[in-house]
Amino acid sequence: MKDLSKITEIEDLRQVAQRKIPRMFYDYVDSGSWTETTYRNNETDFDRIKLRQRVLVNMEGRSLATEMLGMPVKMPVAIAPTGFTGMMWADGEILAAQAAENFGVPFSLSTMSICSIEDVAEHTSQPFWFQLYMMRDMDFIANLIRRAKEANCSALILTADLQVLGQRHKDIKNGLSAPPKPTLANILNLMTKPEWCMNMLGTKRRTFGNIVGHAKNVEDMSSLSAWTAEQFDSALSWDDVARIKDMWGGKLIIKGIMEPEDAVLAARNGADALVVSNHGGRQLDGAPSSISSLADIVQAVRAEDNQIEIWLDSGIRSGQDVLKAMALGANGTMIGRAFLYGLGAYGEDGVRRALELIYNECDISMAFCGHTDINQVRDDILVKGTYEQLKSALPYISPMRW
Repeated sequence: MKDLSKITEIEDLRQVAQRKIPRMFYDYVDSGSWTETTYRNNETDFDRIKLRQRVLVNMEGRSLATEMLGMPVKMPVAIAPTGFTGMMWADGEILAAQAAENFGVPFSLSTMSICSIEDVAEHTSQPFWFQLYMMRDMDFIANLIRRAKEANCSALILTADLQVLGQRHKDIKNGLSAPPKPTLANILNLMTKPEWCMNMLGTKRRTFGNIVGHAKNVEDMSSLSAWTAEQFDSALSWDDVARIKDMWGGKLIIKGIMEPEDAVLAARNGADALVVSNHGGRQLDGAPSSISSLADIVQAVRAEDNQIEIWLDSGIRSGQDVLKAMALGANGTMIGRAFLYGLGAYGEDGVRRALELIYNECDISMAFCGHTDINQVRDDILVKGTYEQLKSALPYISPMRW
């Protein structure tokens, strides 16, 4: 392992990753849709929430340990599914999954990963979660779910907020592709990223491993882009959730919930967990931040006495962000960019360092707030008036009126 003790915050990892990763892949990670307003607010709204410091409280015996979907975890953080992960660092999904397993948190693999389901299963010993983008080709979807079962994936994540693709200006301008197209601009940029290039030369995994060779008529990159452009299922609806859950037969997570109505529907349609997420600000620009939407969703779901787990994704860059989410009623959180910065900076060691930073900051901040058990944290650790203003809690409306 590298000595990364001088790396003291996620921002340090981001800066290193920006220097090391080719422009198109760094921009893919570090950008949002349209004006990027929601992307920015996901982070800044966390900063507006203030913590109450308590003193002369016994701080011994602290624990961030909890459970997510019945799985014991070292802290209430899971690695979120992210596309192109294997373009941040060669074999990136494998390395991130190994780092998560060794640290004691869940790992999620994206449909749009570079390393395949089988690749990750071969290089890990613990079950991981698989994220599903619903495609029009149901034979492909059935085969994808079968492969996830055979790989012993312990939960299926249905991403609900990407029926159509939000426009990300940087991806268009950069001509995003995996692997990069050999244009003059790309070649010149790659010449400044020698470590990345050497790592990529040492792997055979440079395209979407879950799709190429598995989908009909998709045998190489030339046919992949046309296939994906027409395959995202814009007709996906709540009527399809039961069918997906039946095909899967295991624990189901629905990711992309931003409104109380949809949260209640997720619970009623058999989801075991839901993820409050705006896709990192990469879909509907102008939507509220995830953290500002959390309290209303928790209120609506719990009013029905439903025990579905509620997790928060989008905007988490520190252990304090995790602590604030838990205080507002989340049962867990997911990180995307925070681990990708670490991966792009230092590979597996960088992912490990990102998890360490979040753990240590959450642990120490919880102690300063007078708590020793993350499961006992409530909104009394927050300064009144600093979180209610994000999005005032709405009076509960009966779902019969929705």
